[in-house]
Formats: sequence, C-alpha cells, structure tokens
Amino acid sequence: MEFKLLKLASADREQFETDMQEAFNKGAESYSGKEEHVLPEADIEEALNAEGAVAYKAMMDENMVGGAIVNIDSATKHNHLDFLYVKAGYQGKGIGQQIWQGLEKRYPQTTVWETCTPYFDQRNIHFYINKLGFHAVEFYNQYHQDPAETETYAGHNSPGMFRFEKKMPGNNGGKSQQ
Repeated sequence: MEFKLLKLASADREQFETDMQEAFNKGAESYSGKEEHVLPEADIEEALNAEGAVAYKAMMDENMVGGAIVNIDSATKHNHLDFLYVKAGYQGKGIGQQIWQGLEKRYPQTTVWETCTPYFDQRNIHFYINKLGFHAVEFYNQYHQDPAETETYAGHNSPGMFRFEKKMPGNNGGKSQQ
C-alpha cells in the first residue's frame, strides 16, 4: 500500500472532521467503556482556522486513513501538533508514525514540537513518548492550569492534560517543503 501525506483539500474537510471525531470518540470509549463525544466540532474548526494552521490528510491507496492539524510559527520555529488521528479500523498499523514522519520532513526548520493529550489516554501517551520521542514536560490539572485555557480542570469536561515537547536535534534551519 502506498502512503501519502497531502494537504487537506476543502472537498475532503467534512470527511476529515467526521473521521477525526470518530477516532477520538472510539479512543475515549475504550477507556470509559461507554460511548463518548470528546472532540467538539468547534475545537476542530478553531484549530483549522487558526493563524499558522495547516491540515494534512493521510492517504493509502486512495483512502483517507488519518490526518493531522499543525500550527506552524516560522518566526520562533516552535510548532504545535494540534491534532493527529488515525481513522477507526486503521490503528496499530504504523499509520500514525508515518503521519508524524511526514510532518517532520515537511518542517525540518522546527526546533521544538509541542502537543497535548488527556491524562487517561495511555495509548496516546505511549505513542508520543515511546514511538515519536516526545517528553512529558507539564501536567495541566485543577492545581496547575494551562494559562491558555479559560475552562477549569475541576469539571468532567477538563480531566487534565499532559503537555509534551520534542526538541529536534541537529536542526540546520532548512527551508520548509510545504
């Protein structure tokens, strides 16, 4: 199967959002044991419409199997992975790693990548730390709030998040291959 990471076309946006929500919901369901709706459409829209946002779809043999939304800051070279998902039914096949490798190749000028994931999502924590080389650097919760968030972590909607960073070794300041 041929893997490609392509910029998201507007014609694919609705399917991209639906697949992302389903993947996040299935992940949460695997931990809670009940059907969950954990990724509001508004959160996806906010990430897609943010300044510096770029969305990618992962394709295998003409099928969209995942994707990512990144936020690129060319001035600081400190970039953020807002969302990365693998479509339900395609997990465990190395697609997430291929998506990440494609992103790293597209942005070789990056000095630091940052992302977050919920504290309970052991699969994501394993993926970011053990597969991609990120390090947990902060834990946002009711005692230590994310300064960028307006909601509190005391309620069920904000269970606590790990913030991860990946410092890119040997960055030569190369130009983006967007």
